[in-house]
Amino acid sequence: MALSVSTDCFLPALGFVHHHPQHRIAAPTNFFNLQKAPKTATSLSFSLSMRALEVKPHAQSKGRSSFAQTDAVKHLTGSVTRTEGLRFAIVVARFNEIITRPLLEGALGTFKNYSVQDEDVDVVWVPGCFEIGAAATRLGKSGKYHAVICIGAVIRGDTTHYDAVANSAASGVLSAGLNSGVPCIFGVLTCEDMDQL
Repeated sequence: MALSVSTDCFLPALGFVHHHPQHRIAAPTNFFNLQKAPKTATSLSFSLSMRALEVKPHAQSKGRSSFAQTDAVKHLTGSVTRTEGLRFAIVVARFNEIITRPLLEGALGTFKNYSVQDEDVDVVWVPGCFEIGAAATRLGKSGKYHAVICIGAVIRGDTTHYDAVANSAASGVLSAGLNSGVPCIFGVLTCEDMDQL
């Protein structure tokens, strides 16, 4: 059984988020809990809350308004309720393994707490955070996994290497999720120094 939810979301331009008497927000009007699913289906639980939101266009700039009108804002939250049939991949950077190995162990422990079987989790080691995105993309596109968790640690040094690796890791994981259609979770720590850990 597949559940598909689609919605359009319009956000205000930066600098225009403020309280205004023209904005009317109503109390929640609907609450759906989709936790009940046939026993043969893999299910995720979603709560849907709808709020009426009336937004008037504000300042016009070059023919574009900073706000787009919308009738409702939908809030979706999810939790895994049944893990049978779900498969996961974890991509782990070997660089800074003193940090990434405990993060991996924590992820594996969390899977175990949610009754995910060991055989339903594959761990893929890559040299560093720079390579996480490529591995996550390939795993996501394989069609074998419901999600890919990406784990790494980048610690600032005296050069711009930190910025290059941290930015590449973030954009790589984002691209992996967008290009594969599989959720790729960003679990890469970006720290100033070891004391932040």
